[in-house]
Amino acid sequence: MILDRLRAQQAEMRNALRLLVEAESPSSDADALRACARVVADAGERVMGAAAEVVEADGLPQVRWRFGERARVLLLGHFDTVWPLGTLQRLPFTDVDGRLTGPGVFDMKAGIVQGFFAVAALQSRAGVEMLFTSDEEVGSASARPAIRDAARRVDAVLVLEPSQHGALKVARKGVSMYQLHIEGRAAHAGLEPENGVNATIEMAHIVLALQSMARPDAGTTVTPTTAASGTATNVVPASARLDVDVRALSPEEQQRVDDEMHDLAATLPGARLSVAGGPDRPPLPPRVARDLFARAVDVAARIGLGRLQGVEVGGGSDGNLTAAEGTPTLDGLGAVGDGAHADNEHVVADTMPERAALLAELVTDLLR
Repeated sequence: MILDRLRAQQAEMRNALRLLVEAESPSSDADALRACARVVADAGERVMGAAAEVVEADGLPQVRWRFGERARVLLLGHFDTVWPLGTLQRLPFTDVDGRLTGPGVFDMKAGIVQGFFAVAALQSRAGVEMLFTSDEEVGSASARPAIRDAARRVDAVLVLEPSQHGALKVARKGVSMYQLHIEGRAAHAGLEPENGVNATIEMAHIVLALQSMARPDAGTTVTPTTAASGTATNVVPASARLDVDVRALSPEEQQRVDDEMHDLAATLPGARLSVAGGPDRPPLPPRVARDLFARAVDVAARIGLGRLQGVEVGGGSDGNLTAAEGTPTLDGLGAVGDGAHADNEHVVADTMPERAALLAELVTDLLR
């Protein structure tokens, strides 16, 4: 039984994961990403016995394997993380009572390792393609052509992003990102503030206008995030910058917010507003994952893993891109744990063989 064989390989999984975690790979550091890509390629070759193809797009690496003449199932993931170089000194890889920690361990290097062992356990790999990219955390600009091309070639995409407390991700919101720039006019804050145009006050008006764009009942969130304005405490701010994060469950809602965002206008006389950005990832709707999730539920029950749960989440992934190509896509097949992007990031070690077995059996079912 695949699950029993994989449970016997749990220590090997842990060791492979340690290698990947200790190869720090912030999205912003191309040299670190190249070094990590080599570690990913070498680890995959040791586990699966097949050499990887390492390529670059826009100066950033991608690691991929193709088995057989025609790809039918794509295993998709990324090895870049949100953690800066040096985080490992503060948050080293540890294994304490079966809880594995370290930067990127949950999001999503454990998913990559589980993918390696799942493919190694297959009786036949023909029809499987694996693609691991290095800029998912910052929007996948360099990797999009490869992801979309692969999605168009295959019948199904299985995304090795982490689970949601064990649940698979059957829908994701679309993601839009905006940068708002406000121009005012400087003046002395004590002598003649009335001669200035206060960019901070204009930004406050805009933040209140943004609140009215959100529609919680439809799952649409509009969130002002980072902001900056002004140059000195005694100067009326002449400029301000505001970043806005938008999440929506439907393309229609994503487009509505985009239209309203670009229709925003300054309130204060003399102030000027410019809006940059727009939709980054389209939604992954439930219908795209429905049939794959049903098969995963059957597989899990058959191999004794109990009843799988499916959830809709706000975060985007490269699965949003494959779903936009019309390819059936199921997300969250990676690690079980918690703390993505946070200091408590961790993976439950005992679940790694179980999730690798689920993936292997699901791939077998899809290729059959």
